[in-house]
Amino acid sequence: MSVFMKSFFYIADSLRPKQWTKNFFIFAGILFSQNLFNGALLLKVIAAFFIFCALSGSVYLFNDLMDREQDKQHPVKCRRPVASGKLSPVIAIRALIAIVIISLTASYLINRNFFTVSLCYLLLQFAYSLFLKHVIILDIFTIAAGFVLRVVAGAEAIDVGISSWLIICTILLSLFLGFSKRRHELTILEEDAQNHRKVLKHYTPYLLDQMIGVVTASTVVCYMLYTTSQETIDKFGTKNLIFTIPFVLYGIFRYLYLIHQKGEGGNPENILVSDIPLLIDIFLWATTAAIILYWQ
Repeated sequence: MSVFMKSFFYIADSLRPKQWTKNFFIFAGILFSQNLFNGALLLKVIAAFFIFCALSGSVYLFNDLMDREQDKQHPVKCRRPVASGKLSPVIAIRALIAIVIISLTASYLINRNFFTVSLCYLLLQFAYSLFLKHVIILDIFTIAAGFVLRVVAGAEAIDVGISSWLIICTILLSLFLGFSKRRHELTILEEDAQNHRKVLKHYTPYLLDQMIGVVTASTVVCYMLYTTSQETIDKFGTKNLIFTIPFVLYGIFRYLYLIHQKGEGGNPENILVSDIPLLIDIFLWATTAAIILYWQ
């Protein structure tokens, strides 16, 4: 294999494609605006999805460059291309700059609002990699903001309004995932936790369990209120979204089971593609919601 192909492979690996499942939040806007079967708008959202995959990948590459010395001491992260020395920092920086320029240019071609949201997302994630990830609680809120910006970006890409309910549900769900991730890191790494991530010295399993309990209950209640609110009923012309609630409940309870009983939760993106019951639940929720919203 040539040096060029090896570098290309290592760059692609550093972009962490397995974590791109987070960018599916971009499709929320087109789903809940009832435009899922509008071909032109769907193509725009698909383009927006791939742009965010590139942007989020560039953030991972940036993070690998910033943390390469710490990653060398980690039993798993030491295998990453930059930390292991397989990918030269110079080549990684050049790739990072190219990906950012191409992605932002492509986002501007969709429309200015989408470009603005994309730029805000990128700057926020860079700020997280540099210092926000070391600030207790604010580190999780920054992660949550990233999910919210994905939802907003998906709506701006096709110029549709977005429900405040959807924003609130996204915030709460992403906080749930973020606190769960921190709990997993804390319990798995134990005394080595703060060497892996400095902010973990400020957390305890009990504190995180309290936070998870708050956002879990809030997420469920918020989604229930969303499906039964008069605003939602008037917008979609149906009360039947209430039938999607059991899938949300099961999904959250299944995730809690995986955290507490199976010791998982460190990588939400891995769980979403590996846990069959959770995959089936998400599929059933999406199918049921689509049928209710479109088959009237």
